[in-house]
Amino acid sequence: MTRTRALVDLVRNAKRLVVLTGAGVSTDSGIPDYRDHDGSWKHRPPVQYRDFVNRAPTRRRYWARSRIGWTRIRDAEPNATHHALARLESQGHVHHVLTQNVDTLHQRAGSTRVLDLHGRLDQVTCLACGHDSSRDALQEELDRLNPEPAVLDVPAAPDGDAQLEPEHEAAFRVPDCRLCGGMLKPRVVFFGENVPPETTTEAFRLVDEADALLVMGSSLMVYSGYRFARRAHERRIPLGIVNLGRTRADDLATWKVSAPLGEVLLELQEELGTLEAQDVG
Repeated sequence: MTRTRALVDLVRNAKRLVVLTGAGVSTDSGIPDYRDHDGSWKHRPPVQYRDFVNRAPTRRRYWARSRIGWTRIRDAEPNATHHALARLESQGHVHHVLTQNVDTLHQRAGSTRVLDLHGRLDQVTCLACGHDSSRDALQEELDRLNPEPAVLDVPAAPDGDAQLEPEHEAAFRVPDCRLCGGMLKPRVVFFGENVPPETTTEAFRLVDEADALLVMGSSLMVYSGYRFARRAHERRIPLGIVNLGRTRADDLATWKVSAPLGEVLLELQEELGTLEAQDVG
């Protein structure tokens, strides 16, 4: 039996397969992930929601780093894993994707049934009046208020962050909402912030209606993702995991493949093609 045989069976037998994806899906697009093979932080922990809304220095730090990191997210291209999942949807194998990622690469690859659990980095919202605007428009304002060239030769960090030195953050000017002067925040769920209840409700509905759940590229260390694996286990539906390294749900999984996602999905497509050709023959 090949290492992907259980995955092939899952994809072929499920009628409503839901796929939960994490940061590991986007690493081949040049976007770093958060955790190592043991589930520990690779980088300094990201900004906490409470610090962002309560501390001006934290907001300066976030937006100074985001000014650099956003362009890397915006210019990233979907990789083989994104494209493979989009094809599986078009072939009727994937019913819905729940993603913890905020980079919209699933949508750019052609997936149409995507629920962004943690929001989208290409949108900005005002915490005072609720007005939404595009991240590209905010980038223009950030550049206008901070005319000095951005420091570009710094390492990338997850979710549009960048490892900028403190001296480049202290004098950074942050714009307010152009309509009401309120505080602007990317339309994503920060660490320490709750997922919007309507998003959580929809995600649980999709998992409850699924007949299998496949986790790809997520350590599930964050409860907002782990709870859906636990729900699948409680419902006694197949729970497959494809991830390099340990996950929080390893003891709940029906099976697990620890291998690079792109390789696994390539093998999956080859085996599916062979089996479908046999069915036709």
